[in-house]
Amino acid sequence: MKNRCEAPIGVFDSGVGGLTVVREIMRNLPNEEIVYFGDTARVPYGSKSKETVTRYSRQIVRFLQSKEVKAIVVACNTASAYALETIKKELDIPIIGVVEPGARVACETTVNDRIGVIGTEATVHSGIYTSFIRRQKPDVQVVSKACPLFVPLVEEGWLKDPITMEVARRYLEELLQYDIDTLILGCTHYPLLRSTVQKIVGDKVNLVNPAYETARDLKKLLERENLSNPDTETDPSEMSHRFYVSDAADKFNKFANSILPYDIDTTQEIPIEEY
Repeated sequence: MKNRCEAPIGVFDSGVGGLTVVREIMRNLPNEEIVYFGDTARVPYGSKSKETVTRYSRQIVRFLQSKEVKAIVVACNTASAYALETIKKELDIPIIGVVEPGARVACETTVNDRIGVIGTEATVHSGIYTSFIRRQKPDVQVVSKACPLFVPLVEEGWLKDPITMEVARRYLEELLQYDIDTLILGCTHYPLLRSTVQKIVGDKVNLVNPAYETARDLKKLLERENLSNPDTETDPSEMSHRFYVSDAADKFNKFANSILPYDIDTTQEIPIEEY
């Protein structure tokens, strides 16, 4: 049994999008071991009800707890919007989502107080980004746009495809009419489309990547709770990170190895409904 500081961090998402958060954790917290779960059988969460997303999230949290994680990152904007507050009350270990860090940095970044948010239908309809932003800056104008096709395009690996560019243009043109100077990539899949989005919105719009900001917040949280792993001897590429999915492990593995700093050997499929 590992001591508490050496225990892994649990990270979960509806599919592969949360790997953008894993990538940032690997870069910013190289001593920390990760146990990742991607709910690839039930993706996307963005079109599902709050009750369903909460039920799925509870199952995944129970699975991660079976791996004796010391903290959990909800690397999914939809689950952060719908399930985080409920689950927080039920857990005795720290848990953070991706929405609050992104909202805070957007408030710090904007100059003209006009912030755009793109996300899944669930994230946009929940109004959670607007709520967090207004708590910090009540006078900010927030314009949100659901971009439901982005997730399947990313999952398909069509990151620089002309079709993706055209879809992005159609989604984003409407936002640009509001003279936004800051845009939150409010879904963990979206940082993988960063260059496409930047091309369309132009250099005057700052893109906020909540995955990066979440990794920074996680670092502070672990330090505050005295949970940081002090072991600096291990080569980061030799860390025993573990990856689990609810379906299509080979496809997930291939995708993970295309975006993570170093290759993972195997991804294991588990029957998540049993948790």
